[in-house]
Amino acid sequence: MLVKTPTQSLSAQLAARFAERIATGLLAPGARLPSIRLCAQQQGVSPSTVVAAYDQLLAQGLVEAHRHRGFYIRNRALALIDKALPAINSDIGNAPNTMPASGFAAQHVPVNATALIRGMFQGGSDKPQPGLGVFPPDWLDTPFLPGAIRRVTSGPQLKAFSLQYGEPAGDAGLRQALSARLNTLAIAASSEQIITTVGATHALDIVSRTLLRAGDCVMVEEPGWAIEFARLDALGMRILPVPRGPDGPDLAVMARYCELHSPKLFVSVSVLHNPTGYCLSPASAHRLLQLANAHNFVIVEDDTYSHLAPEHATRLSALDGLQRTIYVSGFSKILVPGWRVGFLAAPTHLYEQLLDTKLLATLTTPALLEKALAWCIDQGQLRRHAQQVRTRLDQARGRSVTLALAAGCTFVAPPAGLFGWVDTGVDTDALAQRMLDKGYLLAPGSLFHATRAPGTLMRINFCTTQDTAFWQMFKTVRACM
Repeated sequence: MLVKTPTQSLSAQLAARFAERIATGLLAPGARLPSIRLCAQQQGVSPSTVVAAYDQLLAQGLVEAHRHRGFYIRNRALALIDKALPAINSDIGNAPNTMPASGFAAQHVPVNATALIRGMFQGGSDKPQPGLGVFPPDWLDTPFLPGAIRRVTSGPQLKAFSLQYGEPAGDAGLRQALSARLNTLAIAASSEQIITTVGATHALDIVSRTLLRAGDCVMVEEPGWAIEFARLDALGMRILPVPRGPDGPDLAVMARYCELHSPKLFVSVSVLHNPTGYCLSPASAHRLLQLANAHNFVIVEDDTYSHLAPEHATRLSALDGLQRTIYVSGFSKILVPGWRVGFLAAPTHLYEQLLDTKLLATLTTPALLEKALAWCIDQGQLRRHAQQVRTRLDQARGRSVTLALAAGCTFVAPPAGLFGWVDTGVDTDALAQRMLDKGYLLAPGSLFHATRAPGTLMRINFCTTQDTAFWQMFKTVRACM
């Protein structure tokens, strides 16, 4: 609620609220602000107050007015360019760096990765946050982690780990444990094919920087992880969005891309796809590998949610034997977000190139945390913890689905894994802004597309949507729309 104070007017407070959301990425470039009348109703202020607030945002270069259409969030980089070089056309580079299925020219993605991360993980509310992409901290609180740290830091070991760099490819014990873990997934990878990284995102970045150059075409599943779209765009890649269906990516679209653009890479989530929860079928996997062989592109398989999925789920790296695939995973989602331990398993002929890229970026990775994680894996602690999380998640998913259906949502994909992909029936970009005023952070569907456009879908976290108070507020806000 906005309350006038002796030092700050209502219009200044409203402008500051929108400015903060723009800065954190909660209002992305291209998003439309509520109409003056609607904003006045939402905020409980007069239309003149909203006009004054929007004028302040215009003066700051944060928004632009389109005649008869309203106010839209500007690209901050363009705003700075316009101030420095007034002669430059402000429309240059204002559209996303994607290439549609028809294969026309690429432009810029309207998603800032760091701003999106800050927005998704910023504090400010003690309510469960439906839009978060992680487990709540209490789900990951385990008694064995302190013991693992004590074990690897006892005696002279702490000094040895602290006063010298770790092994270039990562701790040998952890790589052996990871090799054994991959064998349970039918992925034959020796420890000499594994490189540890600073989380799975770092592994994806190593692959991109090793195999791609600015201007190269990369196929990425859509809907997909917003950070991956933004990360590739920041590296100057040309993004080719591939529609993701229940059985896998649209192979006809991929074949057309291969004919027109000769893509170098395809980034895929085979198991418990984010945000849909889909899993790749064996038939689609087989045809996808045939396509990769025919057109000579590499497949990066992001298996971030592997600990939540059945071991028998179809994985490209298992079928391919790590010939044309690179397997990526990590432990931030299931066990230790703060430790930032991830890894990749690669074909032998690419291993040294990938390792060189890691060394140029980080030299090595923290041996102490890697050794502690290896102990957790070897002692079966991680396996038992993951089973407990899966059981708890199954129960949470059931409650969340019941509440979502009762609130009038429909599931676009069968509920599976950590996330639900639901249709709300209203513009979720607008819904997200209204719910943010109530203390709830949503993940509107537009975040998961290369070209951010309004829609009615949103991703929910099953762990954080078991709260009836959230769904009651959701129904109230949606009814007002």
